[in-house]
Amino acid sequence: MLRDIRTNYQKDELDESSVSKDPFEQFSKWLNEALNSNIPEPTAMVLSSLDETGYPDSRVVLLKELTQEGFVFFTNYNSKKGKQLENNPHLSIVFFWPILERQVRIKGTANKTSHEISASYYASRPVDSQLGAWASPQSELIENRKVLDENYRHYQKFFQNHEIEKPPHWGGFLIRPEYFEFWQGRPNRLHDRIEYVQSADQWIIHRLAP
Repeated sequence: MLRDIRTNYQKDELDESSVSKDPFEQFSKWLNEALNSNIPEPTAMVLSSLDETGYPDSRVVLLKELTQEGFVFFTNYNSKKGKQLENNPHLSIVFFWPILERQVRIKGTANKTSHEISASYYASRPVDSQLGAWASPQSELIENRKVLDENYRHYQKFFQNHEIEKPPHWGGFLIRPEYFEFWQGRPNRLHDRIEYVQSADQWIIHRLAP
């Protein structure tokens, strides 16, 4: 039964005296360990935005760049998440690496990246993905799968003899964090939770009870 499913976490520990004073450095360390652990989709993150009624709306997206400013992902600006973030830039993201018994929660705000950054990443994508960005009216109602296939063939033919330009409705968002929480599973459900709270130009570190 569902109520009987449980794991006794015991792979590692996390202490406020040993974590980096910079949450970006701490995240980079954990991300690199996830990348080196053969975890499926280590850059996958659950992104939660707010819809027009105030309800949280969550989906999985992929982290494509990490800088000292924040976390970058790319999407169709006309999608539900694109419109939601334009209307209300506050969001949260969650990374979960079960093999390492770790989770990272981040809250912050999102703003569109520059055209240059979006165009540079778009140009690095496989051709099929570039065409897919043109073919899919993301989040809109469509009659059937045939619509997507026909759109794809249309743009495949349209761009057959010249460079595939970035769609004007497609680009990146930069998430600027204001809060981090690092969670490390521990035995007996007494997990380690370390939070970083932004205060002026510094990060304040606290331990939270599990």
